[in-house]
Amino acid sequence: MRIKVGVIGTGAIGIEHIDRINHKTQGAYVTAVSDINVEAASKIAQEIGAKFFKTGEELIASENVDVVVVTSWDPTHEKYVLEAIKHGKYVFCEKPLAMDAEGCRRIVDAEVAYGKKLVQVGFMRRYDRGYIELKKAIESKRYGEALMLHCAHRNPSADENYKTPMAISNTAIHEIDVLRWLLNEDYASVQMILPKRTSNTHADLHDPQLLIFQTKSGVTIDLEIFVNCRFGYDIKCDVVFETAEVGMTDPAYTQIKAEEKNYTPISPDWQTRFLDAYDYEFKLWIDSIKNGALVGPTAWDGYVAAITMMACHDSRETGEKVIIQMDERPVLYNG
Repeated sequence: MRIKVGVIGTGAIGIEHIDRINHKTQGAYVTAVSDINVEAASKIAQEIGAKFFKTGEELIASENVDVVVVTSWDPTHEKYVLEAIKHGKYVFCEKPLAMDAEGCRRIVDAEVAYGKKLVQVGFMRRYDRGYIELKKAIESKRYGEALMLHCAHRNPSADENYKTPMAISNTAIHEIDVLRWLLNEDYASVQMILPKRTSNTHADLHDPQLLIFQTKSGVTIDLEIFVNCRFGYDIKCDVVFETAEVGMTDPAYTQIKAEEKNYTPISPDWQTRFLDAYDYEFKLWIDSIKNGALVGPTAWDGYVAAITMMACHDSRETGEKVIIQMDERPVLYNG
């Protein structure tokens, strides 16, 4: 049987996921959509043969919906995820899981009370081939222990709606999750350094920003966030081992020689850079639902990311190293 998917939020990423589910993911199809933009969402529903629901709650309660995808406005994520848990339905939620750590904790508590993992968070970096290969290198111990990570998240430009805190909450949040996953350990502390500002930024955005993390075992991570770099969408992660360095490269498949230059292209945007990762993410999500056990980023991972994000914000305001503290992980999320 094919899994019937309800999608809440039919903006840009919602439309992409609808197409991904219907045309790239075996064993699932979209049967229901909901969005605050009634006209646009109704049109999408008609085009794909799905039913339109005026509210996300009505969609979640529908007998024609087996699982839920939440891609709506960020402040609505928590309520829809909680509603899905109440109905005992698997739910995929794009980041953020909730607007703050308290909201994420409410979701964790609801899921623990239900007694089964139902929530997966859209931290899609874990499904990128580059990060997967880095994790294999770390876990193999072939080059000894990982000692340091040098990372960067660069966007070509950011408009004036993009403010200083968004460099963490909208951008670095992906690294916050995937680097913890790579090393399979939590962060102990973080410190933010504010370098010289680029002339390409605006009054409400300090750009670039630099984060220094230290993990529980002492691995040191430096992460540059530079959202007006101008030259492309550039994701870097170099792992320094005891006897080697293993670095991720941009997935360019051609090399160009022209105009007395020899170069490889850089991804122009996140959709291009992580297209395959998004597809793989949804394939494994549907497969795990069929197998009755989610294997992707959990509600607990969403909570940890939120706690870490708040520590980054605190360090930006104080300029000091901030110790990252969190509750004990519930047994549900062990293993």
